[in-house]
Amino acid sequence: MKITILGANGRIARIAEQMLLEHDDIELTLFIHRDNELGAAMLDNDHVTVVTGDAKSEADVLPAIEGADAVYANLAGGRDGSEDIIPMAKATVSAMDKAGVKRLIWISSLGIHGEVPGEFGAWNARILGDYLINYRKAADVIEASDLEYTIIRPAWLTDKDEVDFETTEKGELFRGTEVSRKSVASEVVTLLLNPGEELRASIGLDKPGTEGDRPSWMLSNSTEHLSE
Repeated sequence: MKITILGANGRIARIAEQMLLEHDDIELTLFIHRDNELGAAMLDNDHVTVVTGDAKSEADVLPAIEGADAVYANLAGGRDGSEDIIPMAKATVSAMDKAGVKRLIWISSLGIHGEVPGEFGAWNARILGDYLINYRKAADVIEASDLEYTIIRPAWLTDKDEVDFETTEKGELFRGTEVSRKSVASEVVTLLLNPGEELRASIGLDKPGTEGDRPSWMLSNSTEHLSE
C-alpha cells in the first residue's frame, strides 16, 4: 500500500508514520516544506520517499500523490496565517482529482460546525476566532469534492502516551475537551488500513470523561491543538 502524507513533519503525522512503518507492506511518500525537517532515520528508510514543496501549490503536491492508494493531510495554516489552509485544501483536492486518487484523511479542528456546546464551546470559539472560520472553509472544499474523504476534528491535543478516544459524527454535539495525539494518529492509521470506513464523513475525536468548561492545562497550551 502506498500512502502520501502531506505535512509529514507534524506531531500527529510523525506518530502515525512510525505506526505505519511497522507494516512491511506499506510505502510512504512524505511531503514536507523543507528537506531538513525529518530525522536521518526516516530519510534513510527504504520504505520512505521524501518530497519537498509548497502545500498550497497543486504543481508541487501532484507529484507527491501520483500512484498513491491514499492521502493523509496533516496540514496547518498557523495562528497568524490560518487562511493558508484554504488554498491547501484546494490544491489537495485538485491534485488528487488529476492523479485519480480518491481516499483522503483530512485533519481539521473541533468547533468548525459549531458543535462544541456550553462554556467550553464559547471559550474555544473565542480563542480560535478566524482560525475556525478558515478551517470550516477548508472543510467545505473537501466536502464539496467527489473524494472518499474522512475529516477528523480532534479535541485539544495532549502528548499523553495513550490511545483512548470516542468519536462523534457530524451533527452530534462534541463531548470531551481533550484527546492525545497518539489517539488521533491511531485513528488515522486505522482508517488508512481500512479504507472503506467512515467514507464522506466528518468525525470528532475526544477522550471519554474529559467533559468540562475549560480544563486548566489548556490555558498554557492555547496554540497547540491542531495538526502540530
